[in-house]
Amino acid sequence: MSSETVFHTNTRPRRRLAVAGVIGIAVAVAVVAAGITLRSVEARNLKTWTDAQAVPSVNLIQPMRNSQGPSLELPGRLEAYTRAPIFAQVSGYLKSWNVDIGTPVKAGQVLAEIETPELDNELLQARANLESAQANASVAGTTAKRWQALSGTDSVAQQDVDIRTADYIAKEAIAAAAKANVERLVATKAFARIVAPFDGVVTARDTDVGALINAGSGGVGQELFTVSEVKQLRVYVQVPQNYAPAVRTGTTATLTVPEYPNQQFTARVIASSDAVNSSSGTTLVQLLVDNANGKLMPGGFASLKFKLPVQADALRVPASALVFDSRGVVVATLGANGHVVFKKVTISRDFGDSVEIGSGLAATDHVIDTPPDGLVDGDRVQVATTADKKAASHG
Repeated sequence: MSSETVFHTNTRPRRRLAVAGVIGIAVAVAVVAAGITLRSVEARNLKTWTDAQAVPSVNLIQPMRNSQGPSLELPGRLEAYTRAPIFAQVSGYLKSWNVDIGTPVKAGQVLAEIETPELDNELLQARANLESAQANASVAGTTAKRWQALSGTDSVAQQDVDIRTADYIAKEAIAAAAKANVERLVATKAFARIVAPFDGVVTARDTDVGALINAGSGGVGQELFTVSEVKQLRVYVQVPQNYAPAVRTGTTATLTVPEYPNQQFTARVIASSDAVNSSSGTTLVQLLVDNANGKLMPGGFASLKFKLPVQADALRVPASALVFDSRGVVVATLGANGHVVFKKVTISRDFGDSVEIGSGLAATDHVIDTPPDGLVDGDRVQVATTADKKAASHG
């Protein structure tokens, strides 16, 4: 074998090895480049994800206008439309009573009678004194006329005529006083019959037959009966100051009582005190309710429900949208370009799960519900999508 043939035989494996090495190096370079590229892409994706996570996701709500006004429930008390306690004006003993509690009565109807032995004796004496005074006045009048007939003659002195005339006038006055005393005692005796002052129902009887009746030194004695007009009832309720302007004369309310839980009555506002009680911060309001069927009882407890009018500028948002800080009560809204704008608001009514905003918020504002902690004016936020909300609820 020649030397040239041996050279060609040795160079072929070397070339193959070189080609294989070049290919291996190329593959290695490609693998390394692919790894670097993949890591760079992942790094960019991670940065994008991290930046996205740094922007808080928020839920937006729209302020709502109330289609119906709010309800106001308050406790009240029922009172008779007219109530008259009946007192004794003469002393004595109760002879009889004709009506008991729950009895309907008419004006002028006799409720009871009082025996007045002392008053009867005083009346007898007064009448005797009247007769005596009238007799004396009659004699004095006859005498005075006779002396006046002799006046102007020399038989009597003018002074004697004047004395007889003055005596007649004095005795006439005594008779008139005695008559007035008799009339006074007769009028007092009339109070021995206790009568109803108006049509109504006897709601109290605080005496019995044989009871000692003392009229008292001031002319007003103990209470014997109470007569009440219950065809209509007055209802008194204390309305908080901030609701008082909405509860005006003519406003109606639904009234319920414990004894009829499934029945409703209609009451109408007829008067207001137009003043605030400094100790309770409430205004006394008076309502009228029909009680022709007699189901409602004066003195009882009642619950009243007012339907208040809708305020045109009032908006309602969930209580979770409120933020309380050094500025007071604020609401986070989404402004232009996705930046946060806090607005100071006032609460007109609190319904528990939601509040009625009186001022500071517009119907077109996009309110952020449950704003994240640390959120400040100007922060950028993103609106949560439906998928985000579902993921958050499942998480």
